[in-house]
Amino acid sequence: MTQFDRRNISMMMDLYEMTMANGYFSDEDQGAEVSFDVFYRSNPDNGGFAIFAGLEQIIEYIENLHFEKEDIDYFRSLSLFREDFLSFLENYRFRGSMRALREGTVMYPNEPILTVRAPLIDAQLIETAILAQINHQSLVATKAQRIVRAARGRAVSDFGARRAHNMDAAVYGARAAYIGGAVGTATVMAGMQFDIPTSGTMAHSWVMYYDDEYTAFKKYAEKYPNATVLLVDTYDVLRSGVPNAIRVAKEVLEPMGKKLLGVRLDSGDLAYLSKKVRAMLDEAGLSDTKIIASNSLDEYTISSILNQGGCIDSFGVGERMITAKSDPVFGAVYKIVEVRKNGEVIPKIKVSETVEKITNPGSKRLFRVYDTKGKAIADLITRSDENPDMSAPFRYVDPKKPWKNRFFTDCTLKELLVDVIVDGKRVYPREALSDVRDYVKKQLSDEIWQEEQRFENPHTHYLDMSPDYYELKMSLLDETRGN
Repeated sequence: MTQFDRRNISMMMDLYEMTMANGYFSDEDQGAEVSFDVFYRSNPDNGGFAIFAGLEQIIEYIENLHFEKEDIDYFRSLSLFREDFLSFLENYRFRGSMRALREGTVMYPNEPILTVRAPLIDAQLIETAILAQINHQSLVATKAQRIVRAARGRAVSDFGARRAHNMDAAVYGARAAYIGGAVGTATVMAGMQFDIPTSGTMAHSWVMYYDDEYTAFKKYAEKYPNATVLLVDTYDVLRSGVPNAIRVAKEVLEPMGKKLLGVRLDSGDLAYLSKKVRAMLDEAGLSDTKIIASNSLDEYTISSILNQGGCIDSFGVGERMITAKSDPVFGAVYKIVEVRKNGEVIPKIKVSETVEKITNPGSKRLFRVYDTKGKAIADLITRSDENPDMSAPFRYVDPKKPWKNRFFTDCTLKELLVDVIVDGKRVYPREALSDVRDYVKKQLSDEIWQEEQRFENPHTHYLDMSPDYYELKMSLLDETRGN
């Protein structure tokens, strides 16, 4: 058996999680319960928002979290851990609870997007796995959504597998790209595993294998008459590629009662070439034949191509989406916010010389605030025991301008964090990935201001606090002055 025959991803953790858990494994710490928040500090690419993705894989990880004999033997070999702690791991299952945003939720910096409340050891062990899923999939989903917006209604497909950072990154990246609005993927495993539509055309090697381009196109059309998309840039797009594609459409497909579905451009000046190709196809009576473009595309190149009048019907986007090349680190973190021990509830705050790294302490609720037209005007953090009443003007605190007296008037609220796991058991319903994708689209269409969706200098979404919660945070900051 090799290491690739099976793997227990429970071992997807940093070593310090194990050393911390082993250190906590004592009678005085066994009864402690803690809360951790996951949040991030800035949107990728200086955008106005991000997309929450990866929740389903987090749930699956926690449902299957266990340690096998080989895992425990490995830990024992490190000579770091108490034997009674290793015995505890033999029958370990996660015992805590989790609340999170619904997968696909539009989210903003510095607000809790997932909260774990669990025995101290349990909360510590799952940190790396949670962050790995959120940081990867949220990053790619957010990047894909930017690219989809740039395409202005034209289809965007994931073509990124071979440039992804590894096989898992390709598969889960395709999942995230679909959540972000891509119409499908070229990655077969992702299509099978997540029911994502798959698509693909032909390779340059197919064209180069045969003696001439026409023969290659002809053979491909004969084998795939219902899905003929020809790659026309192997030799010369305008002098041979498109003329040979037109010839195949006329001489091979039309006698069969079929149509040339499309031609694909994978190099060159895509704006210039696509306009020339469109004219050639239209002149040949192939106005239904689509033009597909690929080759190092992202939201900026796509916007530029379309601004120049490029005649492209759909885009295949590879490495710049699957790796989020322009801003490849999402930066979500996992911070303790509360300790419950011996009947006492103790909120915790991390203080830093860097203001942005000061955390929001304690158990909390997160609401989205809507105006009378259903547009989201802010998010609101309250203490966990608060029930904000919007039937009258509701006073809130802008933490960046706390001296101002501000109110929400004629607004409604939606609580954003929902139960995902309760006492170690899943309570969050399984969602079809297409429903998650539709949820993203609906929020951006109906709820999120267009000003927040700009690529350049987007409007900042406000994160406000109830007066009671703001007072809690300020009182904890005051207490730290003496430490």
